[in-house]
Amino acid sequence: MSHSKVCLLCKKSAEETPVTKFHYKDSAFYICPQHLPILIHKPEELVGLLDGADTLQGR
Repeated sequence: MSHSKVCLLCKKSAEETPVTKFHYKDSAFYICPQHLPILIHKPEELVGLLDGADTLQGR
């Protein structure tokens, strides 16, 4: 988990772009609007970045 407010994928900070906080497995993460569709539709692309992403199913 990152303690700074940066997008999980592109690593842009909240100073550069809006980021949204989400919680998963008792941890907090941030994602920017550009990458939010990946979290929703293609979570398999988060494997290696988000523990357990291989078990998530896209919509």
